[in-house]
Amino acid sequence: MPTKPAKLAKKTKPGKTKSKKAQKTKAPKQQPTETAELISSVVVYEGPLFRVRHDKLIEPGGKHSERDVIRHDGSVVILAIDRSKSKKNPWVVIERQYRHAANQFLWELPAGKLEAGEDPLAGAKRELEEETGYKAKKWKPLVEYYASPGFLGESMKVFLAEGLIPGDAHPEEDEQIELRLVKLSEALKMIEKGAILDGKTLTSVLLYARLIAKK
Repeated sequence: MPTKPAKLAKKTKPGKTKSKKAQKTKAPKQQPTETAELISSVVVYEGPLFRVRHDKLIEPGGKHSERDVIRHDGSVVILAIDRSKSKKNPWVVIERQYRHAANQFLWELPAGKLEAGEDPLAGAKRELEEETGYKAKKWKPLVEYYASPGFLGESMKVFLAEGLIPGDAHPEEDEQIELRLVKLSEALKMIEKGAILDGKTLTSVLLYARLIAKK
């Protein structure tokens, strides 16, 4: 009795393999904080804004390591919003100033360095008034992040400021700031065109736009 021929395996094109479908998972839960065991820490440079430390440590996984870290008292960023005419497309306070490290002028949100031990909200109110003249009736924490945690220990705390009251700015002597209000939609267009390159501004504006779009 004749037998049925065995089924031939399907040919695949050279260089191509079947990929597994990505599994849908929930957002990972916040892990408990693990810290390194610090063996030694030496200040190798100290200036008015930050200090550089050379650290010898044992990382949480047990690896011995040496790191040069810029230590900083932290900064505050202010997303100052005027929603009096439009809740979906409010006005955003932005600044243009020269940044030597970037070798160019940058559009940014108001921001500044915290003093040692200073309350972040108090620092945010101080920086907004100094750089722009504005005060705000309503304040709310928006997000906190580390801009470049590979070597920079600066934490940046972003506050949302609403109910703006205009006033006279009094920036530091070395600050030359061009102040402007732009609509949120325009700020997003500036981001898309590459006209905004500042990390704190990208982070804050994009997050805020996403949050109000959900409302």
